Amino acid sequence: MNLMMSLFINSLIALLLISVAFWLPQLNVYAEKASPYECGFDPMGSARLPFSMKFFLVAITFLLFDLEIALLLPLPWASQTNNLGLMLTMALLLILILTLGLAYEWVQKGLEWIE
Repeated sequence: MNLMMSLFINSLIALLLISVAFWLPQLNVYAEKASPYECGFDPMGSARLPFSMKFFLVAITFLLFDLEIALLLPLPWASQTNNLGLMLTMALLLILILTLGLAYEWVQKGLEWIE
């Protein structure tokens, strides 16, 4: 009984939220609300400027390497384990993978700004 009641209430809340989400965009949108805001002044130029792909590639590369380096953070606590050799081997394997990834980026010239 409790399971059926909770499923019914959850479904009802989900349907209510979906209907509100479809109803809200139907409201009137004014041009002033949709325009970009620059400290109370009208925009000087277009708000849709082209984005350099180099910045995007460097940002993605940074995120990948940063997240992989975060895997090394628990390494000092690995000294408390019984199988220290396995932990150090895994850490060295991770560092090797990071080094190979950096070498690949270097060879593919993903870190250079000048073409």
